[in-house]
Amino acid sequence: MQQAENAGNAAAEHLSPAFPERAAWGTASKLRAWQVEALTKYFETEPRDFLAAATPGAGKTTFALRLATELLARGTVDRIVVVAPTEHLKRQWADSADRVGIRIDPMFKNGDGMYGRHYQGVAITYAQVGMNPEVHQKITEGGRTLVILDEVHHGGDALTWGDGIREAFTKATRRLSLSGTPFRSDTSPIPFVQYAPDEQGIRTSISDYNYGYGRALKDGVVRPVLFMAYAGRMRWKTRMGDEMSASLGEQVTKDITAQAWRTALSPEGEWMPAVLSAADKRLTEVRRGVPDAGGLVIATDTTTARAYARILQQITGERPTVVLSDEAAASSRIQAYAEDTSRWMVAVRMVSEGVDVPRLCVGVYATSASTPLFFAQVIGRFVRARRRGETASVFLPSVPNLMALAASLELERDHALDRPKDADDGMYNPEDAMVAEANKEDRASESLLEVQPFEALDSQASFDRVLYDGGEFGTGGEVGSLEELDFIGIPGLLEPDQVRDLLRARQATQAKRSKGRTAKDGLPKPKEDVDRPMYQTIKEQRTELARLVSIWSRHSNEPHGAIHAELRRISGGPAVAQASIEQIQKRIDVLRSRIGGRR
Repeated sequence: MQQAENAGNAAAEHLSPAFPERAAWGTASKLRAWQVEALTKYFETEPRDFLAAATPGAGKTTFALRLATELLARGTVDRIVVVAPTEHLKRQWADSADRVGIRIDPMFKNGDGMYGRHYQGVAITYAQVGMNPEVHQKITEGGRTLVILDEVHHGGDALTWGDGIREAFTKATRRLSLSGTPFRSDTSPIPFVQYAPDEQGIRTSISDYNYGYGRALKDGVVRPVLFMAYAGRMRWKTRMGDEMSASLGEQVTKDITAQAWRTALSPEGEWMPAVLSAADKRLTEVRRGVPDAGGLVIATDTTTARAYARILQQITGERPTVVLSDEAAASSRIQAYAEDTSRWMVAVRMVSEGVDVPRLCVGVYATSASTPLFFAQVIGRFVRARRRGETASVFLPSVPNLMALAASLELERDHALDRPKDADDGMYNPEDAMVAEANKEDRASESLLEVQPFEALDSQASFDRVLYDGGEFGTGGEVGSLEELDFIGIPGLLEPDQVRDLLRARQATQAKRSKGRTAKDGLPKPKEDVDRPMYQTIKEQRTELARLVSIWSRHSNEPHGAIHAELRRISGGPAVAQASIEQIQKRIDVLRSRIGGRR
């Protein structure tokens, strides 16, 4: 016990002498404002359980270790147990703890039974706890223990995990739960998280402290994100030998969308090389202002990851760092990449959550995973700001799921244990419904593709648009066109307002450029989809209107029905179901003007 107290005192040397007085926190140079607020709130009541939800890149690890040092110094606890999602994050936690004088063993195995006396605790994975909760229960109950549950939503990943965590840590002295994405795409309850009914009676998770992306962006803690969306025509062959084709972003069935998306991601086609080349050009532009800026490609599997790495090597002449598994060697490669100035890293999923590589500024979302949770984790790798003005750019396929997620980046979600009875009545927020259904839809599409394998025949890329701060910019264009280069060439060091102003300027330039543009034969450019049946066009318009209403609802806090009613008053015409193409277009134009003009 004496050893633990001495260790706690050593850790406390990193704190202000007056800690935890409010004034001392306010003058602590290494703490951000939100960390000060969260610590203040914690020590007002010193609860046994505390859930801090802070956007990826905000500094949850720093907050947690600052809290741990104080609890050690006070003698409230004498050991620390950190539970993390991956092997790499165990070592990352141990390294960070060592820098503030807390010695954590990240190599602890269940078979060891107990950690060495020269450590103050262990860093373990959720899987380790699930496999043998009795070992961790013994450690926890053997002393006054602070359990830090990093990315706590993983506690519901498997029934054995949730049960194991409850069994192991029920008698912990203190539990600190952390999450950058405090929600799940299912209704599995998260251990040690409090739920309460909202105004609709839906049981949702309650965070003791919340620091969202919107506020973090205003504080300069995270970077603004430019989403560079790419469309294009895809062609593939089904198991029956039938050739099919579709364009990314078309309003088609989920299965056709999934197959077109999968075709685009095939390294054998032209879509991925074109998008990787565009992303590398963007990285070159960003490095003019951020010399060590790096790029990350998130791949679906190891085979495609290796293929993407070969394509990048052909484009850049430099061999990318490739990370394919959650092993010690992979962790070393990530660390080496974080500390050098090379251009690209290619990884499979494991780098999507928690991995700290602050120099990542450009990303390529080259995976078919599309749950809100996974998407938020991936984007979190690029938003960590080191200085004001840094921007992040993420290249992604122009498919409805991803476009909706990109448009709702600022949306703060809570985990819901229930689903509303009227979730399909058209008035329910589609973003919330998507949280509930995304996993089920993905699994259905993926299982269908497994029994209906196909051959990717051809994929062509085209620039679609840029999404930023709820607005859309760009008129589309071929890869390598001025329309694409206008946005790829945006400087990598800009304040959020400057980004918005520049996007508007580029949008205006493109609008002028396209006015009166003629086809190669000198005739006026024909209107697109002139020969398409009306029902197809009006269906797409209704979908676009619903998407824009959803975006505006989140920004204005108005219900969907009220927005639709106001649009009818402004633009005239009947309800959406009876409205004409022209009437729906007027409403779309009104909302686009509002969203684009929002500051």
